[in-house]
Amino acid sequence: MRVVVTGASGLLGSALVPALEADEHDVLRLVRRPPSSDVEVEWDPAAGAIDAAALSGVNAAIHLSGATIGRRWTASRKTEIRASRVDSTRLLSKTLASLDSRPVVLVCAGGVGIYGDRGDEILTEESALGDGFLAGVGQAWEEAAEPARAGGIRIVNFRQGIVLTRRGGALERMLTPFKLGVGGRVGSGRQWWSWVELDDLVDAYRHALTSDLAGPVNLVSPNPATNEQFTSALGTALHRPTIFPLPTVLAKTIFGEMGGEVLLGGQRALPAKLLDSGFTFRHADLGSALERALAG
Repeated sequence: MRVVVTGASGLLGSALVPALEADEHDVLRLVRRPPSSDVEVEWDPAAGAIDAAALSGVNAAIHLSGATIGRRWTASRKTEIRASRVDSTRLLSKTLASLDSRPVVLVCAGGVGIYGDRGDEILTEESALGDGFLAGVGQAWEEAAEPARAGGIRIVNFRQGIVLTRRGGALERMLTPFKLGVGGRVGSGRQWWSWVELDDLVDAYRHALTSDLAGPVNLVSPNPATNEQFTSALGTALHRPTIFPLPTVLAKTIFGEMGGEVLLGGQRALPAKLLDSGFTFRHADLGSALERALAG
């Protein structure tokens, strides 16, 4: 297949693109700078600019772009988080739908934050959506792909959990305090953290290109963990104690609204549709997944 990928140089894209190329797909990268090779196409989502003609002949699209949520949310930061997801998705989906020869599938990244903070409730793709900033962004993000869906393109909206890799994201930021032996649970530790190991995430995107998956799909391990279980497993993997909790009030003071939603909130999500589609996880156990992530 000829596959166009946004966010190809990011945390997920840098792992996914080589895997797609190993599968002998031709990968075209959308970049926000002047192209440096014939496999790159420049676009500017903020300005609504994209070279539609350069996407002619594309069979599939994978959309990974989005500003990180892992920093304190100022008003301007929240605007950037939303715009980087919604505006880019809308531009890409409208452009793909306008092509004379449209791609078969558009696979979009997303997050389980769309469910809001739901306590111990088990969440599948049939569950109601939630409240809060990330839930609102997630809903607008998925709705932005509607032009492509209306154009007959199969849409997969992945709702991802914490991606386990030492090369970036939440796990990388946790490593220093835990290696120093000053890590521990956040708040009560009872909030659920849905997660997925990077290899399984890459496999799921590859699977989405050729399967019949459509609509929202939880991209998480079938074994979510509470924050306390997660931090304990990380300490075990690093051979370090986890006896220094981060109190709720301190998490909110340091991280503000982001701390309240991302660190203290949680989602007990299960990958019902992914499993029903025949997908098999290689690293479904948290302990072995962390060992794999830390070795990678």
